[in-house]
Amino acid sequence: MIVASPLRTGITTLTLRRLRPDAWPPYYTDVDMPELPDVTAYIEALDARIHGATLRGIRLARPFVLRSVDPPLSAAAGRKVLGLRRLGKRIVIELDGGLFVVLHLMIAGRLHWKQAGAKPSGKIGLAAFDFSTGTLVLTEAGTKRRAAIHLVLGETSLREHNPGGLEVLDADLETFRAALGRENHTLKRLLTDPTILSGIGNAYSDEILHRARLSPVKLSRQLTDEETLRLFEATRGTLLEWIERLRTKAAGEFPEGVTAFREGMAVHGRYGKPCPTCGLPVQRIVYAENETNYCAGCQTGGRLMADRSLSRLFREDWPRTVEEMEARRRGAG
Repeated sequence: MIVASPLRTGITTLTLRRLRPDAWPPYYTDVDMPELPDVTAYIEALDARIHGATLRGIRLARPFVLRSVDPPLSAAAGRKVLGLRRLGKRIVIELDGGLFVVLHLMIAGRLHWKQAGAKPSGKIGLAAFDFSTGTLVLTEAGTKRRAAIHLVLGETSLREHNPGGLEVLDADLETFRAALGRENHTLKRLLTDPTILSGIGNAYSDEILHRARLSPVKLSRQLTDEETLRLFEATRGTLLEWIERLRTKAAGEFPEGVTAFREGMAVHGRYGKPCPTCGLPVQRIVYAENETNYCAGCQTGGRLMADRSLSRLFREDWPRTVEEMEARRRGAG
């Protein structure tokens, strides 16, 4: 329910139920899936625990999580684990006989390493993978069931699960530049498009763009050579830094508490908090189930980007700069 009420400042504000009272504009809940650094952390932890082990069987607590029928799930039982790999944001477990288990965690899917025979927990438990060394439990919080398991036979079938985006950590500058130029999108959309760049989502795209000092809404074909270099170095640097941070944090333990909001992030999930570079409050754009977090001082020359829904409501009253936003926040308070 939205209630509009006039304020002494002459602008219109919104009162939305169940929103954080000190937020301006209103607070939204961000939902992000595990991305390249998080998936890498899972794969490294799994490699240490199941590489060379035998997959004794897969127990499904929620049958819908299995999205393939041929080969049957029973075909994986008794197979030796030959290795693990990442396919975009998917985790691939390679078994002998040319079989591959493909796990797509989507937004709320998470993995947990348990003692052998552990059961999938409560309403969020989806499946349990019983290995000779222990049990891997797949869970998914929330009401939307998006996580998926596929069992495929052969490299050809496996490639069908690859969105095809460029692996930036394996690419050089010219290959990266060519990928950016394929389509003329905003940088935020381009970074998160799995068919263009692999493994990057909502959270790390915010961090990359802040590090590169580029606006999320700048079009890819408008980038100068110097900006392209900054984006390339920021993308590689951000991903490598967070892979190492998560590796250090895990210290050999299985990663738990995987989240899109990490201590030490510059802008993602830090709306209203000071930018660690310039000190201005972090801003955001909200759309659908996601939000873009950015620093106006570092990325947009001090100008606020219009929120699609709220700017239509505020119209000419929508603030254009951080200073104007802060002044109106104080007036509304």
